[in-house]
Amino acid sequence: MARTVLIGAPIDSGQRRPGCLMGPAAYRVAGIAAAISDLGHLVEDWGDVELPDLRPVHCANPAVHSLAETVGWTEVLMDRVDDALGEGALPITLGGDHSLALGTVAGAAAFAAREGRPLFLLWLDAHSDFHTPLTSASGNLHGTPVAYVAGRRGFDAFPPFPDPIPADHICLYGIRSVDPAEHAALLDHDIAINDMRVLDEHGIVAPLRAFLDRVRENGGMLHVSLDVDFLDPSIAPAVGTTVPGGTTFREAHLVMELLHESGLVTSLDLVELNPFLDDRGMTARLMVDLVASLMGRKVFDRPTRAK
Repeated sequence: MARTVLIGAPIDSGQRRPGCLMGPAAYRVAGIAAAISDLGHLVEDWGDVELPDLRPVHCANPAVHSLAETVGWTEVLMDRVDDALGEGALPITLGGDHSLALGTVAGAAAFAAREGRPLFLLWLDAHSDFHTPLTSASGNLHGTPVAYVAGRRGFDAFPPFPDPIPADHICLYGIRSVDPAEHAALLDHDIAINDMRVLDEHGIVAPLRAFLDRVRENGGMLHVSLDVDFLDPSIAPAVGTTVPGGTTFREAHLVMELLHESGLVTSLDLVELNPFLDDRGMTARLMVDLVASLMGRKVFDRPTRAK
């Protein structure tokens, strides 16, 4: 039995399409607490984080917007995730756009550093999110977290990342949309890029198991960041950054089942759910179902749904 902590992150500041701030409420309505507790785990809901008093910050890139708010969310989420891990819990952060990972991964890294354990990052996303505030043409900071955790320059406005994650401890999985500037930067780093071409050629299982084996061999902690657009938009429409060709229902569940079997996951993000774009809650329910697979629901345990 695991102790899990739900942390709501009603964040819209990392991009320009409103709606992600409703994500935490949608997950709760879709029954995320019951889905976890029904599997025998203890669930605590710590409620939604609140934006702290903002401090003056600056970025040389005029395209960047909502910088002070995003820095504020980063600081509060860093503390909240660190606190949950310090209490021996598995924090599940309910987003909110992907800029929340600036704080959640930093919190996990701070805890891991104190424990003397390496932190690994599994990024389940259509995008590499490897821009910095200085290279982003859109100014949308939800496209920067992986660069932040990898120690790229340009994050002077943010808290110093506690312990940058080595490139070979980061796995980008399901990637299928990378800007030229991001691609050029990724070539300078030894980050495992398992794009959809790799998964089509080698299958879903082999690349993930290879990464999980590395985590296990190093006695590492594993932070998983799951973006709605990791899924194909035909089954998960509630996201503002749809990219065709994502994972199918069964592929996504297989990933979650493998993560459960590994026993390595120590923290989790659920990001970019925009309920305003959903179809009668189908995306929220699917994401909750995936969390249940991660927490131990077996394929033959799935309830039959009425047509």
